[in-house]
Amino acid sequence: MDLGIKGKKALICASSKGLGLGCARALAAEGVDLVMNARGVEALEASAAAIRDEFGVNVETVACDVSTADGQAALIAAAEGVDILVNNAGGPPPGMWTDWDRDDFIKALDANMLTPITLIKALVPAMMERGWGRVVNITSQSVKAPIPVLGLSNSARAGLTGYVAGTSRQVAGSGVTINNLLPGIHATDRAAALDAGVSKQQGISVDDAKVNRCKTIPAGRYGTAEEFGSTCAFLCSQHAGFIVGQNVLLDGGGVNSTM
Repeated sequence: MDLGIKGKKALICASSKGLGLGCARALAAEGVDLVMNARGVEALEASAAAIRDEFGVNVETVACDVSTADGQAALIAAAEGVDILVNNAGGPPPGMWTDWDRDDFIKALDANMLTPITLIKALVPAMMERGWGRVVNITSQSVKAPIPVLGLSNSARAGLTGYVAGTSRQVAGSGVTINNLLPGIHATDRAAALDAGVSKQQGISVDDAKVNRCKTIPAGRYGTAEEFGSTCAFLCSQHAGFIVGQNVLLDGGGVNSTM
C-alpha cells in the first residue's frame, strides 16, 4: 500500500534506537525526510547514517535532552515546517508508590506529558495552516491497564492522553490528526531492563524472566520495533485522516479489555 506521504517531513523524538527508531525507519521507507533526536550523539549519528544509506532520504539530527527548555528550543527550530510529529521519550524508573516524591513526579511529567504538549503547541499550528498534519504520541499500554510498578509512567502518560482527547478534536477540522500508540512489551532496551529487574528481584535468569513474561501475552512473544513502526507509519499516512484522538494498543493482546 502506498501511504501517500513521500516527500513529507517528520520529527521523531528519541529515535536512535528502540520504538522511535522503528518509527523513523518505517517513515523513511515511505520516502519521508526526517529530523531525528536522541541524547546520545554516537548512537543517533549511526542510526541516521544507516537510514540515509538504506532509504536515500534527508536526515537531520539534533542531539539533546528534549525534556529541557534548551533541548526543546533546538528541536523546534530544526523541525520548522514538519508535517509529522512523533512524540517519544523513555519511561521513568519503576518502583512502588511509597518510593516517589514530588520531584520524581515532576521529572516524569516533564518527560512524558509536558514535553509532548510543548512540541504539539509549537508545531501543530503551522500544520493547521497548511491543512495537513499528523501527530503520533508513543505512550503505553498502562494508560488502559495501569502497571503497579510503573506508577510514574501511569500518571504522566494518562495526563497526556487526557490532553490529546480534547485537543485532537479541536484541530481535526484543519486536517491534522493526533493519536496515541500504546505499546506493550517490545524487544527493546526497555524490555531488557525490566526483565533484568525481575531477574534480580525473583532470583531467576533473565531468560526465564522473559519466558515468564511471554506467557502472560496471548501472542506468546514480545513485539518488534519493525511492526510498531509500520503501525505508526499508517497513522501518519494519507489513509488515516478519519482516525482522531484514538489510543491504539500494540500489546499482543496483553490488555484484556472489550473496549
